[in-house]
Order: sequence, then C-alpha cells, then structure tokens
Amino acid sequence: MGLLDMIGPVMVGPSSSHTAGAARLAWLARRLMDAPPRRVRFGLHGSFAKTGKGHGTHLALAGGMLGFAPDDPRIKDALERAADAGMAVEFEAVELGDVHPNTVRIVMENAEERHEVLGSSIGGGSVRIWKVDGLDAYLSGEGPALLVRHVDTPGVIARVARVLADDEINIARIVSGRDRKGGEALMSLETDHPLSDVALAYLAHLSYVHWVKALPPLAG
Repeated sequence: MGLLDMIGPVMVGPSSSHTAGAARLAWLARRLMDAPPRRVRFGLHGSFAKTGKGHGTHLALAGGMLGFAPDDPRIKDALERAADAGMAVEFEAVELGDVHPNTVRIVMENAEERHEVLGSSIGGGSVRIWKVDGLDAYLSGEGPALLVRHVDTPGVIARVARVLADDEINIARIVSGRDRKGGEALMSLETDHPLSDVALAYLAHLSYVHWVKALPPLAG
C-alpha cells in the first residue's frame, strides 16, 4: 500500500470518492470519443445521487469530461466552462440495481458517435468502468488500455492476443462480453504498454472489427 492509498489523491473538493473519483471516471469515459461530445447525460446512482452535489460530484464529472485532472482548479467552474465549450450537460438520479453506491451512467453524444459507460468510484480516487455500450468491460485507468468492438466470431480473442504479442505488448487483464452468441461483442484489455500505431491500424481493418479505441492511463 502506498501513501496515496492512505491519504487519497491531490484534488479539488472534499471527497476522494465523490470528487477525485468522479473526475477520473468522466475523464476516462471521454477518451472513448474521437471528438468532443456535444451532449452528456450523467445518471447518478446511490450515494452519488444523494450527496453528490454537496461533495462537488456534478462539477467533478463535468470537469473530467472537459479533460480536467482532479486537482485542476478549473473544476470549480466546470459547468460554465462546459456551456462555453458548447457541451450540454445534464444530471439525473437513477436506480441502477445491485451496483456500487458511487456509480454513474454516462451517455456521450456528438454528430458522429454515441457511447454509454457504466462506472464506479470505488474509494481513494480509484475507479472502475464495468460496461461500455451495454457490454461487459473492465477499465481501471491504471495503465494503457485497448477496447475492441467486434462481431462475436471464433478466433477474435486469439487474433487480438497474437497482434499484441507480435507488438511485444503484455496483457495485464482481459475481459470479453457479448450480447448473444454470434452477436455484438466487446473486448477490453489493460496492457503494460500502449500499442504501436501499426498494430492499432491492423486491428481496425479486420473485417469483423467495428472499431478500436486506445485509452491512455488516467491523468492526475
């Protein structure tokens, strides 16, 4: 256990879970979008919904979506800055079932794409994303990550693993989810190092791959 695990991260706001974790969740979710979202809807569950405003959760989520780290003083003005940037931000209380009390559903949209993320702030500023676009995933932001959206067909996991091995990339964790056999599937991989541009381009052009997203580690 490190010092940060005991005293929490450097941040703007009173709570590592409700403020730093919220900012990091939104920051990580934003990396799924190729261009800035024009509309973002945050569905707040449990403790996020009940005490979030008092802890600055709304500001932290908006700030993370703008790319602010937890210790960025601009978080205090995040809602105004989002409006100035042409980003419509909405909040609502939602019931998400048997999930962590500090959980948020984030829906991001622009003219080209839409993504939905379900994630939790699990304490001390640490976060987890559990679902992307309704499919099982696992993203912690602790290192580089790769998301591969594809058709559920035999051999995809082996092919992706081979591409990473050829690129000399070690896989720290892999989670694969699908909506049904032969349907839509998502692979999330946390790696020791980011993939090369050549490897990313190769994966993106496979006939059964819809898209590939390379996510950097969390900032701050």
